[in-house]
Amino acid sequence: MHYEDFKRTVAHPHKGGAELAAVAVLYAIYELFRGIGDATLAVAQANTQRIVELEQSLNIFFERSIQDWADGLPGLPSFLGLAYVTLHLGATGAALVWLHRSHPERFAVVRNALVVATALSLVMYALYPAAPPRLAGLGFVDTVSSHTGVNLSSGLLGSLYNPFAAVPSMHFGYAALVGAAMFAYAGRRSVRLIGALYPPFMLFVIVATGNHFLFDAAMGGVVVAIAWLGARAVAGSPRTALA
Repeated sequence: MHYEDFKRTVAHPHKGGAELAAVAVLYAIYELFRGIGDATLAVAQANTQRIVELEQSLNIFFERSIQDWADGLPGLPSFLGLAYVTLHLGATGAALVWLHRSHPERFAVVRNALVVATALSLVMYALYPAAPPRLAGLGFVDTVSSHTGVNLSSGLLGSLYNPFAAVPSMHFGYAALVGAAMFAYAGRRSVRLIGALYPPFMLFVIVATGNHFLFDAAMGGVVVAIAWLGARAVAGSPRTALA
């Protein structure tokens, strides 16, 4: 396929079934490559310690305080654990369906940005394996496993994903991208409000559940910003046709 043919393919939305199939295949590839790696817990914890030291030097090491506060509110840890395991794919998928149906001329660039951001994150996971707070040996609690019945450290889940793929946080990166799209493109004020609140809510979720540091989320935002610029360059002007 020549570059111009490739550019035409990715610069406009396709029919819903084709988009859904492509997303399913790409996510399967992502999970496959995300699980490849031979980083040890010791190496991942050492890299995480550098993140903690950086946050401490910047006086932004608040994650333990946030988790302790959330754990003190009845029912909140269970709610946040459920949000962690469902929203990453559920809310992202719902936002993409809404965008495809309501604003097809904007869909391609958001879809492409998600693809590029995901690819960039895979490279970073391989280059910088880092343990999430719950595995860092720093006293954080795995509230998802303890409150939802989904054991994130089980042998089964461990075989399906890389437990040291914490930097960047694509939970936050996806939320930032689809939240920004909802805020920018929605006509209804209520939808725009949801878009504005979703990224900070996801940030609270990933920190309070012991799955990411603030640094991880910041890197997720940087990756998405780079991906967005790349997607805009490829897509060019908005296209409305559904191929």
